[in-house]
Amino acid sequence: MRRNAIETVMGAVVLLVAVLFVYVAYTSAQVGAANGYLVHASFGKVGGLSAGSDVRISGIKVGTVAARALDPQTYDAIVTLNIADGIKLPEDTIASIASEGRSADATSAWSQAMRKNHSRGGSIRETRGYRSLEDQVGEIIFLATGKSEQQ
Repeated sequence: MRRNAIETVMGAVVLLVAVLFVYVAYTSAQVGAANGYLVHASFGKVGGLSAGSDVRISGIKVGTVAARALDPQTYDAIVTLNIADGIKLPEDTIASIASEGRSADATSAWSQAMRKNHSRGGSIRETRGYRSLEDQVGEIIFLATGKSEQQ
């Protein structure tokens, strides 16, 4: 009888630790839809970027990728970014896709002019598409050998 009581208490402790772990993981993971405004950006290559990927400025998450689609005229990838309401993007913002293709980064020089009509689906004009590891290694080889890519 004594052994059954110990097993019951240990089972309850294990369940309590599991519930505590799930609670801590959920509260620290920043899951859920971000409230904000939508901004569109056009890229030549998006790599592994998908809906739900992070949007970061200086390494800080400021939103998520809401959607991606193909422009039927230019065949560029149109990425829709959901940016948090408290973040106002400057006019000179540059959107780029991180090398691992799992987040979109926005950078800008200091600008007094904030993006107008940011709540009505504005767009980022300057973008830098995804660069694969092969692209980067090829560029380094061409730089090291002094040959240009056009030769």
